[in-house]
Amino acid sequence: MEIVQIVGFALIATFLILLLQPKQPEVALLIGLATGAFIFLYLLAPIESALQLISSLSGQAGVNSIYIQTLLKIIGVAYIAEFGAHIARDADQEAIAAKIELAGKLIIIMLAIPIFQVLIETILTLMPRGA
Repeated sequence: MEIVQIVGFALIATFLILLLQPKQPEVALLIGLATGAFIFLYLLAPIESALQLISSLSGQAGVNSIYIQTLLKIIGVAYIAEFGAHIARDADQEAIAAKIELAGKLIIIMLAIPIFQVLIETILTLMPRGA
């Protein structure tokens, strides 16, 4: 099971960080960053498989691919922003973490505008005229 490997690796890294933090905080921070990057890279293959499956299923269902791509971008932005904010918090940079989160939220809003536009247009076509 992949999660056991990931958690085991993360716990070993956490233990090393706890040992090194008092005397070598820079090295401890680098271990934390490297661990996060390794876990992210380790998950790229399963994520790619999931994205291919979602794309295939949406094609079979006749859903316009632009909507699926937009939703996947929104999900990606949310995860990347959260990941970046956690890294900033690990480095005791709360202000930077907050700005990463704000940027992620604004990008999500911008990405969602075309979906809202289609939704509103659809609602307006369903409403009777003069109502």
